[in-house]
Amino acid sequence: MVQAGSDSTGVSTDMISMNSTVKLTYRNTATFFGVHVTSTPVALTYSQLTIGSGTVKKFYQSRTSQRNMAVTVIGDKIPLYGSGASLSTPTGITTLPVPLKLEFTVRSRAYVLGKLVKPKFYKKIECSIVYDTNKLNVPISLKNCTYN
Repeated sequence: MVQAGSDSTGVSTDMISMNSTVKLTYRNTATFFGVHVTSTPVALTYSQLTIGSGTVKKFYQSRTSQRNMAVTVIGDKIPLYGSGASLSTPTGITTLPVPLKLEFTVRSRAYVLGKLVKPKFYKKIECSIVYDTNKLNVPISLKNCTYN
C-alpha cells in the first residue's frame, strides 16, 4: 500500500507498506553428513530500494532430508523518495504490474570427521517477480530464480 508521509528528517515522500510470505524448501542431498544452515536476510526490492525483509531462522538439516519453510517479508512505511511515482493512486493501491526482486544467500556448513573438516556451501538466490494487484492472495511462482 502506498501512502503519503514524511521520513524521519521531515522530507515529504510517498511511503510503502507491504506484508508477504515466501515459501521455500531446503533439501540436503548429502548421504554422509548433516548441515547447519543460516541465511542472509531475505530482501524484497523495488527499483534498488529495499521495501521489505525477513529472516530465516538457523536450523540443522540431517542427511538426505528436506524441510519446508515460510519466511515472512515485511516492510512498514518505507520512504520511496520519488521512485514510486508510478505506484501512487488516490486509493493507495496501484493498478499497474510492479517489477520486484527477491534476493538472499543461504549458507550451509557441514562438520565432517568431528570438526576437522568443515566444508561450506553458499547459494545466492535471486528472483525476478512481477506483482499484479489483480491477483492478490495468489501465489507467485519462483521458477525463474537464479542460484549461484
